[in-house]
Amino acid sequence: MATQPALPSPTTLPTDSRAVNATYCILQEITAVGRCLEAMDINISDLSMASASNRTDIACFRETVTDLDQCLPTVEEHVVMVLEHYAEFRTLRAKITDLEDRSRRDNVCFFGIPEHKEGTNIKSFLKSLLPELTRLTFSPPLEYQRAHRIGPLYKATPGRSRLVIAGYLRHDQARLVLLAARSQGPFSLEVHEVRVAADFSRITNERRKVFLALRPQLRKLDIKFGLFETGLYVDHIQW
Repeated sequence: MATQPALPSPTTLPTDSRAVNATYCILQEITAVGRCLEAMDINISDLSMASASNRTDIACFRETVTDLDQCLPTVEEHVVMVLEHYAEFRTLRAKITDLEDRSRRDNVCFFGIPEHKEGTNIKSFLKSLLPELTRLTFSPPLEYQRAHRIGPLYKATPGRSRLVIAGYLRHDQARLVLLAARSQGPFSLEVHEVRVAADFSRITNERRKVFLALRPQLRKLDIKFGLFETGLYVDHIQW
């Protein structure tokens, strides 16, 4: 039977301490390199997973962009339609506002008349009150289609009364009352100040507020350039 080679005896191992230390350092370096390689393998695995996820997201984004490209012409058509409808809406709103203002042209609003001062018949109260306030003689006498307060009674407070709105039978009578108020300013009813104003739609009132806020600047422009002499003015505004 074959004989096995004899193992080297301990006496044959290197006994140089420097060689032993070098061998130990090499083994440590090899171990460290192995650990680094393991860590790199883990990082590479994570990067591979992240790359796969990114590829999936990119594919989804491509599908989304494709869908958006297909929908874009339809959206552009809808935008054009919306712009056309908006232009038509503005035209119709301007017409409705003009019609509403024209339907209110016979109305006059009275602010500051105390609650219950009119008694049971507000038309008779206004017929006797206005000649006294305006110091004018209305011939023929003022004729009313309607007259009433605006808003529920609970909105009236001790220091604030509800608005009185009067609809005249003829526009020229409403205009006379407004011209008297414009020339004389607020009227005095006992200790209360009564203000008179024309009745306009909500949109026109908002425009009037904006214009009246700019009126001091417009006065300066009127003095300098004569805007109101050339006809560049806003309708329905008391100048």
